[in-house]
Amino acid sequence: MRFQANRDVFSEAVSFAVKLLPQRTTLPILSGVLIEATATGLILSSFDYEVSAQTEIAADVEETGKVLVSGRLLAEIASRMPNAPVRFLTNESRITVSCGSASFTLLSMPVEEYPSIPQVSAQSGLVPAEEFAAAVAQVAVAASRDDVTPVITGVQLQITENSLSLVATDRYRVAVREIDWDPGTNTATETITALVPARTLQEVGKTFGHSGTISVAITNTDDRELIAFTADKKTVTSLLIKGNYPPVRRLFPENVDNYAVMNTAELIEATRRVQLVLEREAALRFTFTADGLTLEAVGSEQAQASETIDAILSGTETVVSLKPQFLLDGLGAVHSEFVRISFTKTENPNKPGPVLITSQTSRDQPGADSYKYLLQPNLLLR
Repeated sequence: MRFQANRDVFSEAVSFAVKLLPQRTTLPILSGVLIEATATGLILSSFDYEVSAQTEIAADVEETGKVLVSGRLLAEIASRMPNAPVRFLTNESRITVSCGSASFTLLSMPVEEYPSIPQVSAQSGLVPAEEFAAAVAQVAVAASRDDVTPVITGVQLQITENSLSLVATDRYRVAVREIDWDPGTNTATETITALVPARTLQEVGKTFGHSGTISVAITNTDDRELIAFTADKKTVTSLLIKGNYPPVRRLFPENVDNYAVMNTAELIEATRRVQLVLEREAALRFTFTADGLTLEAVGSEQAQASETIDAILSGTETVVSLKPQFLLDGLGAVHSEFVRISFTKTENPNKPGPVLITSQTSRDQPGADSYKYLLQPNLLLR
């Protein structure tokens, strides 16, 4: 096998292929990148039985063939090559990668032992790339990072006739966002749900965020449920998480009359300042009155803090205690100058319910997007 390729294009392709591979694997062969040189260019692939990545690039192929090489090592080498075409040739089990005056010799891995890359042919629909990437960033932050309960480490996608909603929870907060969905030629009208690992979805959002349109396909092959995302001659597939996702959508109230509106940046900065004196995992107290919002932190005996910012209150005065980082995650996902914090009710009149965070275009105009973030310091689900 022998080919020559543009250094930047080759480096970007290898980087994409290895990005989703695990840092450590019990099977060394799964850390490899499969490079196939065809008459029309190169196909680079990686697969660890859960996630796959595949991309096609142009190259000057002198001799076709297929080789498997350590992915992360090749990515490191390709990213540090001088600014010249990359030459790649194989001789039995040895691979020579050269660029300008730099040359590396690597050992290949046995291609015949590498698993087959998943192929997804059916297309379920299309989503606008920038909107999808923004929605993933808004929602995935609320997914659990605790592998003890795998089902909530994912983001649930729910597809209806022309909308796609994303929801994530870690039992302390729930984030939801809805975007447009183009079913293309798919005339099926039933609701489709898919539970995708949050980490994989975040990488898809970052990688395909400027691709115009992303093609999404969900399929069953050999009792394995897969989802595939394709754009710009790149494809990522992922096994879906099995299990019943908790019915967290029902936790969102239809209407809330008691709420406060404030400047998003001011609230973020005040929260960051006041939380400096807190012990780890401690909550901040937020007091909403007609005069504004007061943030209070009682840390150790040596340090306390408080700050007051402007807020417009509708309804009764309210005091809630919230974990600052969870609040900051929600505020960071509100892409508007102002934010609305609504206070839900519980059966106990002395105990405030979860707060609902939504965007606010101006002091008196609700935001146009469909992002919602429900936050409670106590567990929402038991």
